[in-house]
Amino acid sequence: MLLLAGLLPDFRLQSADGDSFTRTALTAATAAGAFGLLGALVWPLIVRALLLVPALVLGLLVFFLNGSLLLVALWLIPDGRGAADPETAVAVAAVMSAVASATSTALAVRDDDAYRRRLYRLTGRTRPRDPGDTAGSVPGTVFLQLDGVGHHVLRGAVADGLMPTVAGWLEAGHRLTPWRTDWSSQTGASQLGILHGSNEDVPAFRWYEKDTGRLMVSNRPASAVELQRRAVRRTGDGGLLTVDGASRGNLFSGGADQLALVLSMAARRGRRNRSRAGYFAYFSDPANAVRTAGSLVAECVREVYQSTRARLRRETPRVSRGGTYPFVRAFATVVERDVVVSAVMGDMLAGRTAVYADLVAYDEVAHHSGPHGRDTEQVLARLDRAIALIATVAEHAPRPYRIVLLSDHGQSPGETFESAYGLTLKDLVRVGCGLPVPRRVRRTRWGHPRTDSGGDSEARDALRSALHRPVDESGETARELPARPSEPVVLASGNLGLVSFPDVPHRMTREEIDRRHPALLHTLAHHPGVGFVLVASAEHGSVVLARDGVEVPVAELADDGPLAVFGRGAARAVRRTDGFPHVADIMVNSMYDPATGSVHAFEEQIGSHGGLGGEQSHAFLLSPPDLSPPVGAGEELVGAEQVHRVLRRWLRESSGPQVPLGQAGTLGREAPLGEAGSLGREAPLGEAGSLGREGAPGPLEISPSAHETESILPAEGPVAPDKNR
Repeated sequence: MLLLAGLLPDFRLQSADGDSFTRTALTAATAAGAFGLLGALVWPLIVRALLLVPALVLGLLVFFLNGSLLLVALWLIPDGRGAADPETAVAVAAVMSAVASATSTALAVRDDDAYRRRLYRLTGRTRPRDPGDTAGSVPGTVFLQLDGVGHHVLRGAVADGLMPTVAGWLEAGHRLTPWRTDWSSQTGASQLGILHGSNEDVPAFRWYEKDTGRLMVSNRPASAVELQRRAVRRTGDGGLLTVDGASRGNLFSGGADQLALVLSMAARRGRRNRSRAGYFAYFSDPANAVRTAGSLVAECVREVYQSTRARLRRETPRVSRGGTYPFVRAFATVVERDVVVSAVMGDMLAGRTAVYADLVAYDEVAHHSGPHGRDTEQVLARLDRAIALIATVAEHAPRPYRIVLLSDHGQSPGETFESAYGLTLKDLVRVGCGLPVPRRVRRTRWGHPRTDSGGDSEARDALRSALHRPVDESGETARELPARPSEPVVLASGNLGLVSFPDVPHRMTREEIDRRHPALLHTLAHHPGVGFVLVASAEHGSVVLARDGVEVPVAELADDGPLAVFGRGAARAVRRTDGFPHVADIMVNSMYDPATGSVHAFEEQIGSHGGLGGEQSHAFLLSPPDLSPPVGAGEELVGAEQVHRVLRRWLRESSGPQVPLGQAGTLGREAPLGEAGSLGREAPLGEAGSLGREGAPGPLEISPSAHETESILPAEGPVAPDKNR
């Protein structure tokens, strides 16, 4: 404070006639003490009062409110010796908070007790829960999802020294297990399957439902709520995190009671939206806001520099990265990362049993910069530091923790479909239907390159939620649905395209499509940017169409023929999706070049995922050696639902023998869904999205799935309130 008073002309700690150094120092000590006391006593009340303010607005208000507290502290100095202009007070308060944070960290480095107390303060906690709540001998489990980091990318980052923490774990005996995604290789399908045990009827990232007339988009709050509700109804189970769990930065709650930045909860407004509480817990410490704001600005500058460098070097493939994208990227790589990591730290210090958190930084950057290169390497290095911090905090938790790393999918590089061929998938469909197309499409012959900004991202919609600007479902639907019901709805999910005819209430067959638009299927299947097309058939059930007139009934599909280039498991993935009630009339998967590993995204992304082809289908699971192997020797881990079963098993291993819900007194026998004693019915999500956890106390309305035997919570009776909520 003395230094700032000497540097800033509008900030003084002396009377108008001047004071001795001793008197000035005493004045500074008084002001600093008053400022610290106000911060300790008044700040939590201010944050609680501002709970309805948009989360990121609160992050900006932190600076002004902190400056206001400093003005009050100066006003309390006797004889009016302290004075500052309001804008100067904001700067002084920010610097003081940052210096205080750095100093207290440095002083606590060599003192475990002091470091532990500082961690409690940074995460908004005062102490762990009662020892009886978390027995020290029973380990907890933290699942950290590195969004979009494929198995190949992780191995390369470890080999290149970008992720020393992960490399150390591998050397210590951790198991790195690849797993193969479903056809829809994107976060909505994967995370729904991982957290809730079922991703049935999720054909893509976005799709049109004829029976309801709804456009479903995985990263829209209203759609996420509905997908979670359907999964709970299908499995009869609340989710992976139902028992003393926490969900951080995810699309879905997983049945957790403790929520922060969970998209399926973002549709709720007001004080009951506990998902937004993660922002307030983080920004309740002014030092956090100062540090994050500085990193936010630095990340925006880094993105502008990197995109300018790519443009000057004429790097290809390339998409536009202007507009609001630098801020979206900074939100994903800084704000969301910091808030999620802080929430996970708080969960461990509270001794929670299970935590699942999603770090989206790599996925967001890879969409626009490509999955390989210097831009994403820097993100991977910062993710490793976040993992190291969480591992360090685990050493100070009241119970041991097992940290499991996993990803939901990978990313495949490649030039966009529009850049490669001069028209979008929607343009190509309209050409095949004989509908009007833009003049630029009529001029092109598959080769007019162009670049535009576009696409959608989880970070963009999380940012909208943080700003209290949720997506207008009706407005978005109006923009994406055709003006005439007879025209096709064309949607893109990475390199997977979906074509639906909204005026036909059922899934159209190949014969019906040929009668209406004789050239459409031929145009799609024979285009050089298309790998294969899936369509129903009245004669053959469903068929896969490819170039050179190749036609294979889905029932006869194998991992050779038209799907050979897409690798093992492609036929199974296509066959499963073909059975979904809301599969599109026409499913279009782009081409895949195994020599380069590239695909053509139907969105404006040069790193994409959503369909079949290359690294996007190959995720990873990294587990400590004291957990059982995910699969047996020679077996493969396939599909998000199987990953869910593995994670369930690991939670059982950590918690020991338990009594199945509804079968008290019977150990070791699993209760099939619908059997006597198992509820076997849909439990209402309530307002929290976690069954029976919000509102008036009542019986726990969760029944186990066929593979579940947990019963830490009673089968009957009210749910005990959480003391730390």
